[in-house]
Formats: sequence, C-alpha cells, structure tokens
Amino acid sequence: SLKMASDSPESLMTLCTDYCLRNLEGTLCYLLDNETLRLHPDIFLPSEICDKLVNEYVELVKTDSIFEPHESFFTLFSDPRSTRLARIHLREQIVQDQDLEAIRKQDLVELYLTNCEKLTAKSLQTLVSFSHTLISLSLFGCCNIFYEEENPGGCEDDCLVNPTRQVLVKDFTFEGFSRLRFLNLGRLIEGVNVETLLRPLASLAALDLSGIQLNDVGFLTQWKDSLVSLVLYNMDLSEEHIQVIAQLRKLRHLDISRDHLSSYYKFKLTRRVLNLFVENLVNLTSLDISGHTMLENCTIPSMEEKMGQTSTEPAKSSIAPFRGLKRPLQFLGLFETSLCRLTHIPAYKVSGDKNEEQVLNAIEAYTEHRPEITSRAINLLFDIARIERCSQLLRALQLVITALKCHKDDKNIQVTGSAALFYLTNSEYRMEQSVKLRRQVIQVVLNGMESYQEVTVQRNCCLTLCNFSIPEELEFQYRRVNELLLNILNQSRQDESIQRIAVHLCNALVCQVDNDHKEAVGKMGFVMTMLKLIQKKLADKTCDQVMEFSWSALWNITDETPDNCEMFLNYSGMKLFLECLKEFPEKQELHRNMLGLLGNVAEVKELRPQLMTSQFISVFSNLLESKADGIEVSYNACGVLSHIMFDGPEAWGICEPHREEVVKRMWAAIQSWDINSRRNINYRSFEPILRLLPQGISPVSQHWATWALYNLVSVYPDKYCPLLIKEGGIPLLKDMIKMASARQETKEMARKVIEHCSNFKEENMDTSR
Repeated sequence: SLKMASDSPESLMTLCTDYCLRNLEGTLCYLLDNETLRLHPDIFLPSEICDKLVNEYVELVKTDSIFEPHESFFTLFSDPRSTRLARIHLREQIVQDQDLEAIRKQDLVELYLTNCEKLTAKSLQTLVSFSHTLISLSLFGCCNIFYEEENPGGCEDDCLVNPTRQVLVKDFTFEGFSRLRFLNLGRLIEGVNVETLLRPLASLAALDLSGIQLNDVGFLTQWKDSLVSLVLYNMDLSEEHIQVIAQLRKLRHLDISRDHLSSYYKFKLTRRVLNLFVENLVNLTSLDISGHTMLENCTIPSMEEKMGQTSTEPAKSSIAPFRGLKRPLQFLGLFETSLCRLTHIPAYKVSGDKNEEQVLNAIEAYTEHRPEITSRAINLLFDIARIERCSQLLRALQLVITALKCHKDDKNIQVTGSAALFYLTNSEYRMEQSVKLRRQVIQVVLNGMESYQEVTVQRNCCLTLCNFSIPEELEFQYRRVNELLLNILNQSRQDESIQRIAVHLCNALVCQVDNDHKEAVGKMGFVMTMLKLIQKKLADKTCDQVMEFSWSALWNITDETPDNCEMFLNYSGMKLFLECLKEFPEKQELHRNMLGLLGNVAEVKELRPQLMTSQFISVFSNLLESKADGIEVSYNACGVLSHIMFDGPEAWGICEPHREEVVKRMWAAIQSWDINSRRNINYRSFEPILRLLPQGISPVSQHWATWALYNLVSVYPDKYCPLLIKEGGIPLLKDMIKMASARQETKEMARKVIEHCSNFKEENMDTSR
C-alpha cells in the first residue's frame, strides 16, 4: 500500500485533490461558527474521489510541514449519502478514535491502520460497525488498540490518587466479520489471545502475524483450504511451527524471515525444512527466509555451482532443496543470508545483499513495515552509489524517497537515506532526473532537516542541496529552505563543517534572485545571522571560508535592497567592517567582499550620511591604493566614494580629509587601472552607475561610472552591451558628451562605449529573412 515516488507528471485527479485539500474552505467546505469544517450541502462525491481525498490528506499531514491538519476533517465523510468511502489507508499519530468514529456509517471494504498508536479500544468498537463490509483490515503497529482506560471506583476525587489505568480488552473477537479475507495483526501486543480473536473468521486468505511470539500455531490449520499468504516475520519458530505450515497446502506466499539482529533465535533452517516446503507447498510462488542461519549445507558443491550461464531454472539451482520446484519462484527473500551470493537462484526477483538488483528488491519489499531492515539495505545502496555507478538510478532514487517519506521519524533511515541521496543526485546522474523527481528529493531533504537536529542528518541534507542549481531549483521552497539554514546557523553550538556548507548555501540562495526574495529573507533575520557569524569569527581571530562567505552573502543580499542595507548599518555592520580590516590586513578576498557590500550601502541616498565620518572616508581613501584582488578593492572603494561625492560639497560634513584631496586620489586610482581587467563582479542592473552620468557636481564620479561601463562592455560585450542598451545608457552617455563640466578624457571614454555598443548591435543584427 506504499505510494512510490514517481517520475511521470501528476494526474489531473491528483492535482485537483491536492488543491482542494490545501484550500478546503474555498472549494468543498465552509466554516461553521468560525471553527468547524462543513461540506457544502450540494456536494456529492463517489468513493474514488473520497478515498483519494482521505489518503492524500494523511500523506500531506505526514510529509508536508506547511500543511495544517484540520480537527474536523474526518467529519466531512460522516454521511454516506453525500460522501462514500471504500478503501482508506491511515497512518501514525494523525488518526485518533474520534476520527474513525466520525466515519463509522461508511461501508468500508479496505481499512489499513499502520502504526496508529493513538487508537484505543474505543476504535475496536468502531471497527464492528464496518464488520459486514470489510474484506481487508490491517492493525499493524496499533499498539494501544486493545487497551481501554478504566477509572477505578469511578469516583471523582479518587481519580487524583489513582489516574486512569490502561486495561487490556480480552473479550473482543472478529465475530460478525463474515467477509474478512485479509488481516494484518503485525506487532500485536502480548496478552491478546490470537486464536480466540481469529476463530470466528470463516475463510481467511491472508494473515500477517509479524513480530508476535506464538508457541502454538496449530489453529492455523482451520484455514488450510483458504490461506494463500502467511507472514510470520520475527516469530521464533520450532519444529511444531514447521509441521503446521507444511499442512497449509494452498499457500502461495510464505514469509518466515527475521531480523537477525533483533534477538537470539534458537531455530536454524535446515535442508530438510526447505525440502518439506517444496514438497508440500506446491503452489508456492513467493518465499522469504531472510535473516536465517542455515544449519547444514543446503548448497551444491562450488565447482558445479559456478558452471554455465546464470540460470533461474530449478534443475540448475545452487540451493539444493529448490531443485524440486516445478517452476522458478516469483520472489525469494534471502537478505542477510549466505545463500544470496550463490550463482543459480531459481527466482525472478531475489532480495539480498549481493548486488544492486538484490538490494533494491530488499528496500522495495521491506520499506513499509520493516524500517530496521530497510535502513541496512539503504546502507548497502549507499555503498554501491558511492563506489560504483548505479545502473537503476531512477528506481533507486524513488525507493529512497519513499523510505524517507514513510519513516520521517526513524533516525537510522534518515541518516542512511540522506547519505544515499547525496550520491544519487550528484552531477553524473543529473541528466537522467526530471524536474519533478528532483523536487521530490528537495522536499524529503527539507523534511529531514526539519525533523532532525542531529549532526549527521543535517550535514547529509546540506551536502545534498549542494548538488542542485541554486537558487533556481530551490526557488519553489525558497522561504522554507532559508528558514531551515538560518535555524542551523543560529544554533549556539555548531559543527564547523555544517556551518561552512550552510553559509555557502545561504550565499548562493541570495545571489541572482529578485529583490522581493531578498527583502523577505532579510526580514527572516539573514543580515543579523551573518553579522553574528562574523562577530564569532572575529573573536576567534579566524578568517576562514565562513567569514568570507558571510561577507559575500551580505554583499549579495544588500544588492539594490535598501532595507537590508539599513539593517546592516543598524546592527553595527560598519564597526565589524573596520575591525575585520584591522585584524586581517592581508585577506584580499575578504576586502573585496566587504567593499562590494559597502558599495551597495553607498548607493542608498538616505544611508550615505552615516558613511560621512572622518574615520570611514580615510579608510575608503586609503583603500584606493590597494592592489588586492586585481582592481576589485580599489574599484569598489572608488565606487563608494563616487556616490558620496555625488551628494555635492555641502554634504561633506568633515574637516579631514579634504574633499579635493580625496577627489585627487580617486582620479589617480582610476587612471592606474587596466581597462582590460577581467572582473570578479556581476551586475544585474546598471541603474546605480547610470545615475552618476547626468550631473556636473562631481566629474570624478562621472568618470568612474564611464570607466566601469567601458571596462564591462569591452571585456564582456555579449552580457553587458545588451544590458546597457536596454537600460537606456546610450542617450545618457550622448548627453554627457555635450556637458561643459565633464572632463575631456571622460567624453573620450564615453564615445568608445557608444561605439562598442553600436558595433555589437551591427554584428548581432538578425540578417535572416
């Protein structure tokens, strides 16, 4: 009943179901008294739609952290005249007694309750109302469903002394469930008499008693003419069990597998037992003996075993007892047994640990009910993906996604699954993955980060995100991924490697995105978080990648986003800037990132007065002479000063240094730069540069802006010529050439820019007709 992650587009039915569930109030329902959901009176839905609504609802509550469960959801299906339910699968804490109670009038055919630990004996009574129609029932892992609360003495005051006790219900049986054929009682609690419980069932076809210890299973023979599937996973077997099983001649599927780690088993599988099964269970198509120790040699001599092409023919079987099979088995479970490594296995599908195919079969077979086995199988897949190339990549990815979704709270699966995802999504597999599948990976990775504050899971998840194109592939979860990363970075004790990856991701996420995204992330506390990281690194006197990425991230998030620039100033960003300059005078990359950021701050007119102090202006002026990182530091310092000069002499509110002296140093700096410098910078818009052209108050600012444009259109014409033309730069340059106040050399440079762009246009003209 597990839903596999799929690679085909969603059906219209699925899209509509999803939309309705996320917008119940605007689609199928209205709110009564502002709290209870009610179905619109003119809505009538068949079981195909109702089943899907309920099953998808459970899936959404379980796997989508943003989806809010509704108290009264199940009451929408209380009236069979307007809604019909037939087959529903409910899981875990989502379902409570009152939810089943709400749908008791429905004629359910199939009801799967998996690990619903909140259900109590009240729900046993509700089950009776489905007894005349139920064909399939699973109570797997519903460990409290046979308990009821008993109030001793029933008196009010006494309850404070004796709180309600959990009492085992012993008198419930499946009396009246005349149509029930398929029953899963896996992990049923001790103390319930299974024989008495089942006796009224006339013709069981499938029974699962996983994880239950029964010393006497003789009662199973009452269904020897009807039982086709029997699962006794983790039951410690004895000779008596084997004799009973051999009488169930109609069996097509038998599972006596076990978790070899869970406890000490006395029983060992022998050649005789397997022979007994092959002789008596003539309809067998599927057998699982995973985890068993084989007592005596069931295999044929190794010389003979290795001969010829691998074969599934029973006659050639490397496992001697299976030579008696009439035809190969459809499935044979040999996970964690020595037999899976043999050459000739007479089965079309084998679960084992020998190769990728066997490991994938194991994950597929055991995911839903056996997470303890599944996590070990995923661990084997992780090794295969890490060391060799996966040949069934799509299937592997889908199986891991399904396991991670199904066992969101299982630490082992989250650790091994997130590690496997890292290798299954890396660049060599990239071409084989659809957008939809990659989105499913991102969803389960974010779920893992949300549920687990555990270092290994967090690191694996962050590393896996690095395999995606950022920000493009993460944009559909933009808010969520940023919140999770900031949450990681704000933890007081932080693993160094996770911190480094998380800051790198944060930086990539705010690079090349729209300003509203940057504003939203700023409001989440991004600026504050980065400054805190910088503060910590300063205190430790370390300038590492975290320090550099943090400044780089601040540079990106303040780009044309005044609110974030203001936040930077308000949280003492300038103080940290000066301290970093002083502490790390040789760190060129750091200086470039810091000055890039200050360039963004200087572009905001309202904030410039805060940069107008003797200390800051002296620092910027001195950095004009810096040779750090080519021309980048000098160029950015000059950019900051160009915007400050643009406010005119009256805004120069300091005595030292003099405005004229700084202007002179700016001219000298610009003249020292090589016009063909390749650049460590990325402009999405020229607007802040173009605004410096039409003015006469600061010719040096005009010259800096023209130099910047000339350099970019010369070195990167394909990128920047179209941008300059699109943003109306050409007429601005032409007007500037006519200005009396503009310097001659600035006009010369402006002409060259115009010429470059017109040549570029002519070369790229579309001449095809």
